[in-house]
Amino acid sequence: MDFFTSYDGTELACHMFGEGPPAVCLPGGPMQASAYLGDLGGLSAHRKLLMLDLRGTGRSAVPEEAASYRCDRLVDDVEALREYLGLDRMDLLAHSGGTNLATLYAARHPERVNKLVLISPSVMAVGITITEDVRRKTARLREGEPWFPATFAALEAVMAGQATGDTWQAIAPFWYGRWDETAQAHKAAEAEQRNSEAAAIFGSEGAFDPDATRAALTRFTSPVLLFTGEVDLNSPPPVMSELARLFPNAELVVQARAGHFPWLDDADRFVATTTTFLR
Repeated sequence: MDFFTSYDGTELACHMFGEGPPAVCLPGGPMQASAYLGDLGGLSAHRKLLMLDLRGTGRSAVPEEAASYRCDRLVDDVEALREYLGLDRMDLLAHSGGTNLATLYAARHPERVNKLVLISPSVMAVGITITEDVRRKTARLREGEPWFPATFAALEAVMAGQATGDTWQAIAPFWYGRWDETAQAHKAAEAEQRNSEAAAIFGSEGAFDPDATRAALTRFTSPVLLFTGEVDLNSPPPVMSELARLFPNAELVVQARAGHFPWLDDADRFVATTTTFLR
């Protein structure tokens, strides 16, 4: 693990796994420590993964100014990491909420991105709406699961604006392709890894300008891989198709039976697809 100083003096941590050409990885959450990514199912056997702990998470320091947790301001941390690593151009990978940060970085610094991988992308930065009908249709792909009736009822409560801490916990099985011991342990670790104060600021007013970002992405010509799971409620494949059309040079891959963390559901498939794209 390396530490480096960002633009405002905040010390940030970068965990390093594996050997080979470097790939900078941005975690989601939003504002969750990079630990939950592991080594992305074994991707470190093919690439040197540089996992950034965003400010206020993991081993990175808490900044003096809480407003610096806002997504558009975090772009400067990614640029500071690139400069610290001495990379003219970099392969950039991001997961979930972190894909908003990667998208803003690509829009602001297109010349610095070699290839862009967006895993289970969020669409806040580009202003795409995911309808309740799309989420229901995606959720109903799990009707054969023993936990489905109670979990689907909790999902309906969330979508009706009646969410509680219990209902959010109840829908956890929808985030994984298999609700097994591995998935349950992964979910249980989330609370200690996430900075809730930072998460509340991440997408606050001023963080996103979807029209400007969309316009900038039309000029982003580097190759883009959008990778989502077939049953991912956060990143349903029909919405990912819409997101892919915003980029001039994007490929969409839908991993069968995978949820929001596809490297946990079928590591071999995830690693093979990502490695081939980055080669």
